[in-house]
Order: sequence, then structure tokens, then C-alpha cells
Amino acid sequence: MLPKHHLLPLLGLSHHALALPKPSASTTNIISSVSLSGPPAVSHPTSLPHTPYSGTPTTTGALSASSVLGSSVAPGATDYPSDGELHEAEPAPYTPAGGVGTGGEEPVYNAKSDFDFESLALATYQEYIELDLFHDGLAKFSVEDFEKAGLTAEDRFLIEFMADQEVGHATMLTNILGPDAAPKQCTYNYPYTTVWEFLDFSQKLTRFGESGVYGFLGHLDSREAATLLTQSITTEARQQMVFRQFEGLFPMPVWFEVGIPQSWAWTLLAPYISSCPEGQTRLAWQNFPALTIDNQPNPSRIDGSKAFNEVLEPGMNTLQQVTGDESCLGSDTQGESCTPAITHNRTNPLSYPGREVYLSWDVPGKPVGPNNSYVTSSQASDPKFVAWATQLNVTYSPLEMLNKTSGKTVQPDLSTYVGDPAINGTMFLAVVDEDLYVTPFNFSAVNEHVVAGPALYQSG
Repeated sequence: MLPKHHLLPLLGLSHHALALPKPSASTTNIISSVSLSGPPAVSHPTSLPHTPYSGTPTTTGALSASSVLGSSVAPGATDYPSDGELHEAEPAPYTPAGGVGTGGEEPVYNAKSDFDFESLALATYQEYIELDLFHDGLAKFSVEDFEKAGLTAEDRFLIEFMADQEVGHATMLTNILGPDAAPKQCTYNYPYTTVWEFLDFSQKLTRFGESGVYGFLGHLDSREAATLLTQSITTEARQQMVFRQFEGLFPMPVWFEVGIPQSWAWTLLAPYISSCPEGQTRLAWQNFPALTIDNQPNPSRIDGSKAFNEVLEPGMNTLQQVTGDESCLGSDTQGESCTPAITHNRTNPLSYPGREVYLSWDVPGKPVGPNNSYVTSSQASDPKFVAWATQLNVTYSPLEMLNKTSGKTVQPDLSTYVGDPAINGTMFLAVVDEDLYVTPFNFSAVNEHVVAGPALYQSG
């Protein structure tokens, strides 16, 4: 258990600085004369190299142990009558019975299981790459580059502020995990060469960063840690929407945001980590073979659905910026323009039901991640379906094989509820061997059936 004096600093508070001093008649300009201070933040160098790892890994593979999974419904899971009446005595006035941590217990903000630690460590890796990414984009491109992309000084300051937010997120997670065991900042490599490509990369990276936390948040043993993580991931959701607006996309085209398993998030994140400090905390999550969407819709096109072979790399499937007459970046026509804006509505959708989607994928056994020290793997048999993970649904479409490592499928037509097309926004595809029925809470059961993926599909 953490000593009591660790609890308030963990939340970024000090009992000596909860409020400003009460002003007196002789006191003026009280806010400008007070120096606010707080607990220290994690260190974060901003001049690290951004090149691929070229050394020899000294350790390979994820942390592992024997595993046994059950599939039955938990006893008592369906007993509560859910009829709007109170069925037990209230433990305190205006407090219905039930809940976790509602009985007056003192909260302890730490990891309470291996699952907690590994999940929060993954989130820490994510926060650090976002911190580096936002700084790198600002440093790599000139003011003129940003202005040509339609972004002003105020927009650039917003990106800088988002980097500052990541300092807070990394600090919070480090305090939960402990400074010795928590992952540290690494070095990274990025594929973008223009401001627009930087925005597309950031939009997609924050998408799986957000979805990766949603996937495990409800499973954490540490409800205290889950509370704090909720308060940081909702900030990341705002970041993701901002990058969609900067990219000229409709800001929030779905009714629900999808959650994905940790191994899906780690598969997407690891290829961009070049190297980490010696003794860095290793993760237990799986790295699946990379999946490429050969005709990934390109939002920089007037008709984005016509794109083919324009992705910069597999996995995230970030895109090359299109120039010339086919680019929407220079258009001022309503329904065509994709310049930064609060919102845009496209005349030509990026994707649509019935669209053929072409896929290709790697075979297992490729070294990836920090110091090339993780290896891609799959426990699946022959590829047969494509899993579409979006909003509250995981649905499947048949996969037509073209050769041993490529195939095509047809984008399904389904709705989450009437009026909400399920396949929209930036969502996830994977090639699988079985159309296993899963729901948002047990989504990770699909992992043993993944042949390759996930890939981020820019459906809207």
C-alpha cells in the first residue's frame, strides 16, 4: 500500500495549494502575484533522433506465462431484476447499495494485478510517443509549411498544448506504476514528410491510443487507476477530434467509439519505436503480422475512395498527400474542400457499403518494436474472414484469397442502431480464421483467431 503522503501528489494536488489566498482590502491583483506549484512532472527530452533501429536485439519476444481462458457466464451475472426499485438497504443517505469503492474505503492509486500493470504500461508507451510526435511535427516543419496547410500560429499552439497534456498523462501513469518500473521515453521513427501527412499520422495514432484504453478500462482491477485513466483518455478523445478537423474530416462521424484489445494497440504502436533505454519495462502483449489496406481511402483526394497504393506503411496505413487536380486541399468548392475547418461534409464519401477492399499482409516472425526485440506471431489457421471492428460491433465479411498473403473483401452494410451506419470514421480491420461472436467486453477473445492486423481503415 502506498504511504498516505503519496496519494495527493498522485492526483496533482497538494493540501497546501488547494485554493488561492483569501483577498483582503489591501490586496490587489491576487492571481497574478501568486506562484502556483505542483508535483514534479516526468522528464522528456525533445531533441532525440528519429531513425530506425539498426542494432542487434539482446532480448526477443513478449513476456509470457501459461494461460487458461474460460467462456461461461459468471454466476449471478443475470440475477439483478433491473426494475427501478431499491433491493438492499442504503449504506448511506442518498446512496444506493452496490458499486465498487463506495463504502468509505481510502483509495490507493496503484496497479493491483499483472493485468493492471501491463495495461497501464502500454498506456504509458502510448503517452510518450504522442508527446514526442507532437513536438516532432512542430520542429520538423516551418511556419510557412503549416500556413500552406491552412494552420495558423494559434493552431500550432494547440498542438504544443496537446504535447504538454501528454507530459501530465505520462506523469500520472508513472506515479501509478512507480518511477522505477514505469516505461521511459524511447526514440521513434515516423514516415511523414509533409504537414498533412503529419496530421494524418497523428489522427490515426490518437485513434488507436484512445481505443486501446477503452478496450481494457472496464477490466482493470484497480478502480482507482481506472478513474484517473478515464480522466486522461477523455482528453485524448478531444485530441483525436482536433486532428480530424485539422485534416479536413468530419469531426465525429460515429455515435460510439470502439475499444480494441491491448495486443491490437501494441501491434500498431510498436513499429514506430526505434529503441528504448536499457532496462526498459517489457510488455506481455502480442505483436500480430502487419496488415496493409492496398486501396485505403485517402482524405486528401477529392474522391478519396479511388485511392490505390497510397499508404506509407502497413498497420496504421497512414497516407501520402495527394497534390494536383485530384487534391481536395486546394479546393474551395463546398463538398470537395478538405482544408482545416470545424467540420466538412464530403460529396464523395471516403467509403461505402459494397466497396471492394484489397488487403495484403506479412507472415509471422518479423522483428518489430523497441530495439527490434519483439517478434510478430499468430496462433490462427488459414485466413477466411475480415473482422470489422467499429463502434459497438465486430462483424465479418468473407475473404476472397488472391494469393497466400493477399485477398479482397466487400465492405458490409450494417448499422449500430437505425440512423447510425456502423462503418464510419477511423476504424479497425483484421484478417481472421473464424467469424467468432464477440461483444465490446470480451473483444480480446478474437486474438487467437487473428492472422494479420489490425489495420486502420479510413472509412469516413
